[in-house]
Amino acid sequence: MQKILVTGADGFIGSHLTQSLLDEGYVVVALSYYNSFNYRGWLEHIVHPNLTIISGDIRDPNFCRNIMVGIDTVFHLAALIGIPYSYISPDNYVDVNIKGTLNICQAAKETGVNRLLVTSTSEVYGSAKYVPIDENHPKQPQSPYSASKIGADSLALSFYYSYDLPVTVVRPFNVYGPRQSTRAIIPTIITQIAYGKSTIQLGDLSTSRDFNYVKDTCKGFIQLAKCNEAVGQEVNISSNTEIVIRDIVYLISTIMDYKGTITEDTERLRPKNSEVSRLKGDNGKIHSLTGYTPEYDIQSGIKKTIEWFSDKNNLKMFNPNIYNV
Repeated sequence: MQKILVTGADGFIGSHLTQSLLDEGYVVVALSYYNSFNYRGWLEHIVHPNLTIISGDIRDPNFCRNIMVGIDTVFHLAALIGIPYSYISPDNYVDVNIKGTLNICQAAKETGVNRLLVTSTSEVYGSAKYVPIDENHPKQPQSPYSASKIGADSLALSFYYSYDLPVTVVRPFNVYGPRQSTRAIIPTIITQIAYGKSTIQLGDLSTSRDFNYVKDTCKGFIQLAKCNEAVGQEVNISSNTEIVIRDIVYLISTIMDYKGTITEDTERLRPKNSEVSRLKGDNGKIHSLTGYTPEYDIQSGIKKTIEWFSDKNNLKMFNPNIYNV
């Protein structure tokens, strides 16, 4: 059986990817960010005989090298992802997202892994100059976060061209589903309604996004890992659809029978020139490479997400009174 390393495995997408890999019979080494509480994030909820959890930090190059010995495939998801926090602490985004990715690439080269999949983001495209957005769309660093991911993607691809490292840059559009932080719009809406708030606070409702359910995103990752033709490529994982955030609010409110009011919270607004107004991805490339097609439309994915957050044991882990930067 192949031995897989997942960095950022304790997070939202990483934990779902870890579970998907285990379900397919892989042996998984899951990297959780070190902390003195020995807290392993969403990995706390996964128990499997083929799972080994380790703690560490991708900013340590020696650590990265040591954990990759004997690994066949690396899914690199560890990153700082909060866009608002990148305005406050851009140095950290350079250290984790760029330097951390460099350490992962160096370690993969030195240990001879068979495949390295580096996680990008649709934010690197900025506001759409044309839709659907394919992989040739210009990169626009409209936030320190997106700038750091553009840098990380470029570094990863440079290792392909310079050292023949078998890299694929995987570019998910807006992922949603169970376990997602309330930094993201969909769990923010759901948790405020689920807690019974008569007024819910949100940011800009006029933007549009291409939402992809987390299980579909994980399926795309795994299919690309099995596809040799994806080496050296940047590949979108998207749904080929878009929806305005205002319509997401209406959809969730309808399903949850919410009759309250919506207000704009200025704290949740990005700086004017930093806001990405429109994202709609083109998934033609991943479909031609792997046959990938999303299984969940927005209605079915939202219903699954509401069902998970509505469970009292899950809901109590989230505090709708705090805006997570």
